[in-house]
Amino acid sequence: MADNLLDMSNAVSTEELRKLLKLQVQKLMSNPELAGKLPPLMVWGAPGIGKSSILRSVAEELGIGFIDVRLAQREPVDIRGLPVPDKETNSVKWFVSDDWPKDPNSKGILLFDEITAADRSLQVAAYELILDRRLGGLYTMPNGWYICAAGNRIEDAAVATTMSSALANRFLHVELHEDSELWIRWAMRSNINPTVIAFIRYRPKLLFRQKNENLERGWPSPRSWERVSTMLEVLSGNEALLPRAVNGLVGNAAGTEFLAFRKTALELEDVRTIMLHPDRPFQIPEHADRKYAFCSAVAYHVWRGKDAAEAARLLDGFFRISIELTGDFAAMLMMDVLQGDEENDIDKTRAALIYQHPKYADWTKKHGLAMRKRMKRLATTPAAGYERKNG
Repeated sequence: MADNLLDMSNAVSTEELRKLLKLQVQKLMSNPELAGKLPPLMVWGAPGIGKSSILRSVAEELGIGFIDVRLAQREPVDIRGLPVPDKETNSVKWFVSDDWPKDPNSKGILLFDEITAADRSLQVAAYELILDRRLGGLYTMPNGWYICAAGNRIEDAAVATTMSSALANRFLHVELHEDSELWIRWAMRSNINPTVIAFIRYRPKLLFRQKNENLERGWPSPRSWERVSTMLEVLSGNEALLPRAVNGLVGNAAGTEFLAFRKTALELEDVRTIMLHPDRPFQIPEHADRKYAFCSAVAYHVWRGKDAAEAARLLDGFFRISIELTGDFAAMLMMDVLQGDEENDIDKTRAALIYQHPKYADWTKKHGLAMRKRMKRLATTPAAGYERKNG
């Protein structure tokens, strides 16, 4: 089934998926008559890669409703409705589930999550709603709602069943792939712990890995690394428990590497203090792991001034440090601090502060070529040529 439906020419990045979904939903919102013509979207991908969270975030960004139906956890009656005998008419009435949107003027995204984990009877129960946007004469989906589905592939070693050709032929199929660079850009906007970000910079292949992992326990995925970030905050001051939590989320191998990396990062000088005190001497770390951790800390702190005066000092500190970096790390750090939202590569407000800074000309003179090379490389990395590497 996977070979017939999918190949890597269907691969999309996180941002490409968001853009595709937003365009479909916005077009539907502006012209509800397209409800029966726009193809529903089927998102394939490994577990833990963030399929459902991306769809939810698009709905939140657009200010519309979002309904997540975990199909594998339902019964056919939950989809079709409950038949109840009516003695007065000597017939059967159907009570439709409250899950489905009722307001004819409402707008939103309806997600059938884990559709490939549902058995065939559940898939059949969902056919009519997905294909025809209705349940017989009992219920009709409001035109402002866009239907999506998400599921794992058989090769992901997750619970997955084949999808019938009749259902598959109605979907627009895409495959979401993991991309460390795009995940890092998201992570920086989402207040993910800078040590986690730095580690994925240093070991990008560990963003997602199933090969040689015990998939019945924790293993590295975008979702599990996000939770590592959360546990670093929850267990602050409880170092003895931290290895249990980290290994339980990403597995012993990746967890051991991360904890060693974190120990190294904690041995670095206080980066925020260096940034705030121009007369304080500092030394750029020599080893790559320390340098990634150092740069990640700079990017984390640069826009977190408590007031205007401190914000200015932090920006001064950014330039003082980044000018001393090698070109590749300086360009990486500059891209990180300029990072905008998920649709824009550069935040205009931040860019204005950077470009108008007195030290920007000096920075460009030293690192301009490295910056241009990095931007060109990021702009020309196609999803179509992507190959999954679980190394």
